[in-house]
Order: sequence, then structure tokens, then C-alpha cells
Amino acid sequence: MKNLLNSLKCSSFSHIYVEDKAFKNENTRFILSNFKNSNIIRINHYKDVFCRKNQDFAVQKESPKLILAVNEGNLIYKGADVCEDFGNEYFYYTSSIINCLYDCEYCYLQGMYSSANVVIFVNLEDTFKKVEELLKKHSVYLCISYDTDILAFEKITMFTRKWIEFASVHENLKIEIRTKSTNFKSVEDLKPCDNVIIAWTLSPEEISKKYEKNTPDFRSRLVSVKSALSKGWKVRICFDPLLYIKNWEKYYKDCVEQTFESISPASIEDVSVGVFRISKEYLKNIKKVNTNSVILSYPFKTKDGVCTYSELHRKAMVDFVCKLISKYVEREKIFI
Repeated sequence: MKNLLNSLKCSSFSHIYVEDKAFKNENTRFILSNFKNSNIIRINHYKDVFCRKNQDFAVQKESPKLILAVNEGNLIYKGADVCEDFGNEYFYYTSSIINCLYDCEYCYLQGMYSSANVVIFVNLEDTFKKVEELLKKHSVYLCISYDTDILAFEKITMFTRKWIEFASVHENLKIEIRTKSTNFKSVEDLKPCDNVIIAWTLSPEEISKKYEKNTPDFRSRLVSVKSALSKGWKVRICFDPLLYIKNWEKYYKDCVEQTFESISPASIEDVSVGVFRISKEYLKNIKKVNTNSVILSYPFKTKDGVCTYSELHRKAMVDFVCKLISKYVEREKIFI
């Protein structure tokens, strides 16, 4: 069995599936130019590959394949209730990429999709048009890194750059780029935009090493945060999701203190704090992928279809971390 698994673990993106209608797209040509040695396979529709039956998410995650497609469905969605809107009335998200280069043990994507392959919707300009239609009605707060880490893909897509350039000419649009990446250098040449927020998720070193496979470590993320701030970008710090594990108090205390010893609290936009939460259905699916996960074996409580920690544990974690942050940041800049 071990030899069989090893034979399946070809290099990531060794095979790239391209929809016929995506083949001549300019973004497709750029992405493919980064993979001279990959096998290119033309397909009719991305779901023919992405939604096949009997896929093994865990095995695919060892060597995901790339799928380039045209999104002909919904391009803009209303923001989810479990996510913070940061006081913005018109809160939306969009997914130009499905799935992630990272492999966090708690990630909801493994419960949302049966495939670990990565889908890139190359018709980004169609999404821009939809956003412009919304902007004619009202201002828009748009999260562009929901179902992926878009900045981590920047070298092969340049999507983050295009979003920033798009935002720079639409004053009533505000975008958030949520990331664990250290790839800020790929966009650092751009002029900072007042309506663009780069939101770094910071996790204690012990958690990033154990539960956030393939992600940059805590200190490397901090370096990128400091670099972005030095260039004049708006930066949000996210301690989210907080994980209820042994010694969590020590880990998060060290994480918060080291964060604000390294960066000026006055220089950041705000701070987001949230505990691990996930839809009941996604959690059920995740447990099938991570059968031996300690963090997923917690006896979660369910309310309105969302699973999270007990109120006792949730409150203890949020209060503890917020009290630590409050030593450095004004309370009105802390979002829970």
C-alpha cells in the first residue's frame, strides 16, 4: 500500500486540466507559462474532474492537480454569518480559486469539497464586471481570499495584483486579502491602496508546526506583516481560529506578545479574534478525512447548524486573548 501511495504522489500540478472554453483566456496562457513540464489535458467542464466520485482528499492533497476553468455560476456571494463584516453593511465574498496550497488540519475546505485539486477560474474580468454592477447600487466590502489563500498563488496567477489594481480605481470598493502567506514581496512594488486590507492570520508557532501543514511559520508571517506596514499598506491581524488545545493559554500569550513586540500596535488597521467554528455538515466530512485528529475530536456544540466549542471554553479563550490584545490595541479596534 505504501508503494502505491508513493506512486500517486507525483509533483504538484504535474497535470493541468484546462476547460475548452478557458483555453484561449489570457490568464490561462500566463498560468500555463509557469508549468513548461506539466501535462496539459483538455476537458469539457471542470466538474468532470473536480466532482468525480470516490476521490480521496487526503491522498490528493499530497499531490494536487490544477484545473483551469471558466466560472459560469455565481461570481459574488453574500458574506457568511460566521464571518466578521467589520462594520461594513454590504459584505460579500468571491472565489477566484477553489482549494489551497496549504493543508491546515482544521480547514473547512476538506469538508466542503471531495477533491483536493485546485480550481482556478480564469475569467477574473467577469467578476470585475459583476462587482462594478454592485458598485452602481452601493459600496462593497469584498473578501477575495475565502476558499483559498490567493496571495500564496500570486507567482502563478497575478490575481492579487489585478484585484489591487482594480480596487485602486473604485473608491467605494474595499477588499480584504486574508492570508498566511509570506508572499507579500510579489506585490510590494504596487502603490498601497487605502481601500485594500491585507489580513494576516497569525498562529502560535506550536500550532502552525503541528496543525497547519505547509504554511509559513509564525515568525516568517510576522516578517511579511512588518514589510507590508513599512510600505504603507493597511494590515489586519487575525488570531482566528483560536484552537482549544493543551497549553493554549501559553501558546496564545506568547503569540500575542511577540506580535506586538515586533510591530507597532498603532500601525495596524484592526484585530480579528475568533474561535474555531464550522458547519455541522463540513465537520462531519472533515472527520472522515482526518480520522485521528485530536483537535477535531472535541465534543463540539451545535447551534443553527454551526459547530464550535462550548460557551465556557469559547468565552474563556476569547476573553483571555482579547485581554492580552487590549494591552496594546484600543478595544474598538478589536473585532470578535
